[in-house]
Amino acid sequence: MSLSSPRVMGILNITPDSFTDGGILFRDGCLDASALCRAADAMVTAGAAILDIGGESTRPGAARVSVQEELDRVLGALEVIHSRFDAVISLDTSSPQVMTAGAAAGAGMINDVRALTRDGALQAAAAAGLPVCLMHMQGQPDTMQRAPSYNDVVTEVAGFLQDRSRACEAAGISPGQIIYDPGFGFGKTPAHNFTLLRQLPDIVALGRPVLAGLSRKSMIASVLPRDTSQRLPASLALAVLALVGGAGILRVHDVAETVDAVAMVAAWADAPL
Repeated sequence: MSLSSPRVMGILNITPDSFTDGGILFRDGCLDASALCRAADAMVTAGAAILDIGGESTRPGAARVSVQEELDRVLGALEVIHSRFDAVISLDTSSPQVMTAGAAAGAGMINDVRALTRDGALQAAAAAGLPVCLMHMQGQPDTMQRAPSYNDVVTEVAGFLQDRSRACEAAGISPGQIIYDPGFGFGKTPAHNFTLLRQLPDIVALGRPVLAGLSRKSMIASVLPRDTSQRLPASLALAVLALVGGAGILRVHDVAETVDAVAMVAAWADAPL
């Protein structure tokens, strides 16, 4: 997967409880394969290069699901998408068993909000041989937003990502397979999030591609009284700022609109002086 130009990653949550779209593709304990196909087709047609599938919600306060439950949710969705669509499938998981099974079923990337810190995750990711996205999170989803605190959020996030990168390399993962995600909204106040976004070039300067997940995040609600269904304009503004800051992947709910925003930023960047 080339990141010579910014890529849009479409979000497909196979969960009943994700913060903005839980229960759309997975409800009453079952995958809605028809709805999944419609959603994936719309995203790929609109220009998504990557589809991110997750079977465990990591919204603030989310409870952990069992490995078997996550496998049951994800593998069926992965099979449906892999057989029908020409897009890289990113597996949003922290569980080594899901990484191993997902790689065998056609996943092309591992996206881990816990940065491969669960027991066995480093080894599973290395054995899979796939690109990995390492995200920073202070705490765990069920506790991360209670009282996030940093002396210097950018320095601490950067240090964590570099430490995890070294751990990956020691486990046999090539540096060229590593992507960084500063973790907007994961154990951070709105002020922390906006500081990270403003100083995103400092994270980009670490030398790895950077994924930015800002779509519909609660940092928007700290500025504007909008519920999740009303956050598209603000999400696009944040996406543009992330692109200008050097992000290589935008993880979003609204693919078509974000692809248009990427095109405009590219035209601006290529305009003659």
